[in-house]
Amino acid sequence: MGTKGAETRCKLIKATRSLIESRGYFGTGLNQIVQTSGAPRGSLYFHFPGGKDELVAAAVTDSGVEIAEMIRTTEATDARDLAHRMVRFLGDRLEGSDWTVGCPVAAVALDTASTNDAVQQACSSTYQIWEEALRERLIGFDHPEPERVATAALALIEGGLVLARAHRSRQPLRRVADTIDTLI
Repeated sequence: MGTKGAETRCKLIKATRSLIESRGYFGTGLNQIVQTSGAPRGSLYFHFPGGKDELVAAAVTDSGVEIAEMIRTTEATDARDLAHRMVRFLGDRLEGSDWTVGCPVAAVALDTASTNDAVQQACSSTYQIWEEALRERLIGFDHPEPERVATAALALIEGGLVLARAHRSRQPLRRVADTIDTLI
């Protein structure tokens, strides 16, 4: 694939990410993706012959890589500091979008978990990558129960993002950060 093809593919993924984060799977249509990306409609099927499901799975995976990298590279003095920095980063992202961009996976996972195996698998893989990144960081901080705490912290953060978005308030995220403190 040439440079132009790679750019078009990236535009389609970026547009899909933006739309599914704010509107979910069912609220995002192919026409919206094409319009938002500025890519020709034929490019969509050239790069994603599986259509919307393949494109959404790629967008979820792309989002997953970005957040996992943030987890792995955020400078932190200890596990508590890491949790607070992650919650702050995600809260800044949510508030900065006027409460429209929460978790890049949650809306899609809720929309498709029981009906769409390909997209569900992308969501599951993404959550596993995040848990693993958290677990690795906790191990690096010599936490005695990294697996249990990584799962609990991820669940708390995901729930906190949903509540913060619903309330249009960072208060749920502050409470989540404090609760993670008690787990750590």
